Amino acid sequence: MNAQMTKQAVGQEQVLATNKVLRNTYTLLSMTLLFSAATAGLSMALQLPHPGLLLTLAGYFGLLYAVTRLRNSVWGLPCVFALTGFMGLTLGPILSAYLSLPNGSQVIMTAMAGTAIVFLALSGYALTSRKDFSFMGGFLMAGIVIGFLGGLGAIFFEVPALALSVSAMFVLLMSGLILYETSNIIHGGETNYIMATVTLYVAIFNLFTSLLHLLGAMGGQE
Repeated sequence: MNAQMTKQAVGQEQVLATNKVLRNTYTLLSMTLLFSAATAGLSMALQLPHPGLLLTLAGYFGLLYAVTRLRNSVWGLPCVFALTGFMGLTLGPILSAYLSLPNGSQVIMTAMAGTAIVFLALSGYALTSRKDFSFMGGFLMAGIVIGFLGGLGAIFFEVPALALSVSAMFVLLMSGLILYETSNIIHGGETNYIMATVTLYVAIFNLFTSLLHLLGAMGGQE
């Protein structure tokens, strides 16, 4: 009897802990998305140039490393906002370039709507079905590395067809990452809401930019 009560108590504690991680993750994710949008708007208002590939990669991986190292300290949150704010700054010039094109605003709004629909649908599915998508971890990691290298190849060798293929690939990979990370939180695989937030933010950011690229290409604007 006591063993059963102890097991139930442990189960309830795990559920409460999972709910807390979920609540903190979605709260912080909402805040970082708003902050990223604000920095993107600031970048557009000031007409800042794009920092370039090397500086973007250095800033992204450097700040991501800082978040990972400081995820359990009081400096973890400032690092998260530094990372998402920086990504917003790099997004501003891209949005400005699209807005200068015919129907550019429509392409941006469609990409935003598509990103929101995909995120809400996949997150909702993972939360309601409570399926375990941990088996996708290795596949997603390999796919992201291949896609990243393919993207670099498309930039350096100026191959538009490869760039479009990589964008399509990232739409699928980031969709899978949303399912994977949400499931990871639900089943206790991820207990740090800072890292969960960063993972979901990166998925949303890459999903949006990939959709933007694909929609722009289909609209003949690239």
